[in-house]
Amino acid sequence: MARKKQFDYFGELEHLAKNAHQAAELLEMIALDYSLELLENEAEKIHVLEREGDQIVQKIMSELYISFITPIDREDIVEITQRLDDVLDTINSIAYLLSSLVVKELNDNAMVFITYGVEATAGVLTATKEFAKFKNSKTLHAMIDEVSEIEGKADKLYSDSLKDLFTNEQNPIEVIRWKNVYDQLEEMLNASESVVDVIGGLVIKNS
Repeated sequence: MARKKQFDYFGELEHLAKNAHQAAELLEMIALDYSLELLENEAEKIHVLEREGDQIVQKIMSELYISFITPIDREDIVEITQRLDDVLDTINSIAYLLSSLVVKELNDNAMVFITYGVEATAGVLTATKEFAKFKNSKTLHAMIDEVSEIEGKADKLYSDSLKDLFTNEQNPIEVIRWKNVYDQLEEMLNASESVVDVIGGLVIKNS
């Protein structure tokens, strides 16, 4: 009888991280030549990546139910899977939010947030790849630090953006609109940092 091929948990986690990074890159592409029409046309590609991500999550969870042996503790696989899925969900939510709030133009601060998102998800992807070989990785800790540093810059940008919004914007509709946008953009960075925080903790736990 043919032996069942061992399920590649780390490969599926990497796939999830790759989808998140691709979604961030698509968001940046939309932002660089932003219009509501372009958003409506291109955001579907982000939604497809998010739906594919849900399928990856389901595949991992289904395998956990039947696997006798896993490379790390089951609950740790669940946690990192959920954190990676959160990043992808948040980017997908940004695309929906820009549409539902009828954001006709992106400001400079939003553009910087999105750039940070691309950088952070690139770091998350590298960290997820390196996690599979964490005992011998020479770059994992640097990636964790890099994503945390980007998130710190995003925190400062978020604070400055809100201060500018509440100081200079007189239209209450615009205040509500941009407060929602800034909140979701910041959440993209928070979710990215959360992934590397979990990876860092699991490295310590499994060393």
